[in-house]
Amino acid sequence: MTSIIIFGLLIALMLTGMPISIALGLTVLTFIYTMTNVPTESVALKLFTGIDNFEIMAIPFFILAGNFLTHGGVARRMIDFARSMIGHWYGGLGLAGVLACALFAAVSGSSPATVIAIGSIMLPAMLKQGFPKRFGAGVITTSGALGILIPPSIVMVIYCVATGGNIALDPAGQRVSSASVGQMFIAGVIPGLMLATLLGATTFYRAWRNDYPRLPKASWGERIAAFRKCVWGLLLILIVLGGIYAGIFTPTEAAAISAVYAFVIAVFVYRDMTLKDVPKVLLGSANMSAMILYIITNAVLFSFLMANENIPQAIANWITSIGVGWIVFLLVVNVLLLLAGNFMEPSSIVLIMAPILFPVAVKLGIHPVHLGILMVVNMEVGMCHPPVGLNLYVASGIAKMGITELTIAVWPWLLTMLIFLGIVTYVPEISLWLPRMLGML
Repeated sequence: MTSIIIFGLLIALMLTGMPISIALGLTVLTFIYTMTNVPTESVALKLFTGIDNFEIMAIPFFILAGNFLTHGGVARRMIDFARSMIGHWYGGLGLAGVLACALFAAVSGSSPATVIAIGSIMLPAMLKQGFPKRFGAGVITTSGALGILIPPSIVMVIYCVATGGNIALDPAGQRVSSASVGQMFIAGVIPGLMLATLLGATTFYRAWRNDYPRLPKASWGERIAAFRKCVWGLLLILIVLGGIYAGIFTPTEAAAISAVYAFVIAVFVYRDMTLKDVPKVLLGSANMSAMILYIITNAVLFSFLMANENIPQAIANWITSIGVGWIVFLLVVNVLLLLAGNFMEPSSIVLIMAPILFPVAVKLGIHPVHLGILMVVNMEVGMCHPPVGLNLYVASGIAKMGITELTIAVWPWLLTMLIFLGIVTYVPEISLWLPRMLGML
């Protein structure tokens, strides 16, 4: 009954059009003041301690790094490199767009940033070469979603923050802790490469079937020259993932280093930005960071309420008592997350659902890293379908297309993503093999 009251109040507030972050906070305050004896001081203390977390500092740093790279000409050089490598295949510019999105995703950590950076350059070029607008918009909208699956990923950091410090019992009664940011980053490598390959295959098939334009084959000299121009951006991938795996620095330290590195290459190496442009980038990054941190603060307060009322453990006990297995549970999780994606943006979904799903998943023998990757892939799908898919709105502005037309344009790639979601859901080794092989699990 308690859980029904809490979630009923939350849904009622959201249906009024209230921002999700404020709805979360008001739900907690209303319930605590009217139905519990929890002292008000604990609420104020939790608001402070909720973001007093070292891992949360990675979020503004990755946002800052992504903004420097978006404004600093890195995306254009990655596109040139991708075009030189595979531009001569069927749908050359489309395939180059998928590869460029994958490369930029590996340095930005944000899907909308990837769509803006790659789409604003690639879409006009595709239209100029004769590609249909729907084809180009579909490629960029869905490939941009790789920004939250290929590490570093802001959504992965948020998942670790949402489940951080939680301890659950597995089927054998052993205590299982939440996943770390480093584990999630390494676990996202293979799923990210697989999805990029599948999106590329869909692009190739549609281009081959419709005989879309191809670029002249680049010489190896041109390819090497393009690689040299973009190598400074690609080095960031090695710095972040290599540094984390080698134990040189933590993911939060890697985020700080990536922000400084992105600033240096944008301003002093590529020189596509001047020092006068830096305050504008800093202000934009601060605005985006403040928005996400405000959501996190209220979501942590909501998690505190659920933990105080013992709701996640009660749900876990109820699910196991009625004999639901991990196969059915993961199917229900996918449906629930896809439905939530119709109304909420990824950060809010992860912050609300992860603390609830974590103890249930562990009790059914599902690894926290597997659950995290599963949630991230669901968030990718949610960003590419209406009514609140962020990638749709960003791509709509770039392509000058309506949301309805763009929704029709993305469906072949969206279907590919749904098939991939099914594979990732029921083949856990796709997520777990690499971190396990590297000794991180």
